[in-house]
Amino acid sequence: MTNAPARKHTALPKARILIEALPWLTRHHGKTVVIKFGGNAMVDDALKAAFAQDVVFLRHAGLRPVVVHGGGPQISAQLDRLGLTSEFRAGLRVTTPETMDVVRMVLAGQVQRELVGLLNRHGPLAVGMTGEDAHLMSAVKRFADIDGERVDIGRVGDITHVDTGAVRALLDDGRVPVISSIARSADDDHVYNINADTAAAALAAALGAETLMVLTDVEGLYADWPASDEVISRLTESELEKLLPELASGMVPKMEGCLFAVRNGVRTARVIDGRVQHSILLEIFTDEGIGTMVVPDAAGKGGAA
Repeated sequence: MTNAPARKHTALPKARILIEALPWLTRHHGKTVVIKFGGNAMVDDALKAAFAQDVVFLRHAGLRPVVVHGGGPQISAQLDRLGLTSEFRAGLRVTTPETMDVVRMVLAGQVQRELVGLLNRHGPLAVGMTGEDAHLMSAVKRFADIDGERVDIGRVGDITHVDTGAVRALLDDGRVPVISSIARSADDDHVYNINADTAAAALAAALGAETLMVLTDVEGLYADWPASDEVISRLTESELEKLLPELASGMVPKMEGCLFAVRNGVRTARVIDGRVQHSILLEIFTDEGIGTMVVPDAAGKGGAA
């Protein structure tokens, strides 16, 4: 009998962890969280499985997660197999009509299906769609700005309108929308490749999301890269705007997306390290977090968390 209490107490650390999460669960209950899925988390099997577990956990914890994905590595691999060249200008993929066919096929037919399958191992939750479905995303042709010159990069688009009706219906039904970053133009029959960071930010703003989370392959936004690997844990929209011209091209769409989101009603935008298993849970349900959080200027030094 003397050993019984000791045996019972071995589970106490688990109970404490759950209790520590209670304020965060209360704060985020019922809130919409838009997650941009990308980077190593898309190609590493263990990270993909952990990502799916995190999203399902959010759903069962009372949040409303929405996943937006690109598929850069998979698209490049398929282009290589077909003998087509991958070219990037100003951080954006040059998208010819032939490349657009591959983008569409890989995003909607490969990446999305795999992610939906991973989520649905945990129950009938995930539903896949693209920005073309139900006129979710409308777009116009985008040009790259390179050294002040307007450069044609093909079937790359800028989102002009987001119709959230279908996504809200899925969320209200308890589903997890998984959205490929493709859009159709409103005035012609063109389909456009949309940067997934940009698409996630536009959708987060249109949904009035609590949080936009962007998974990437770095720890966050570095204060003085490459001289230092110190990560900026928190900054306001004005502080971010000043930093944008100095950022590496790959980080620009991510941070521009964060800036757009917080300027258009999203409470916080976060860039987090997708190479860390369960990074989403660590970011949402702990004080420390593991990435860079952007808040509106109105939040000041107070504490949007």
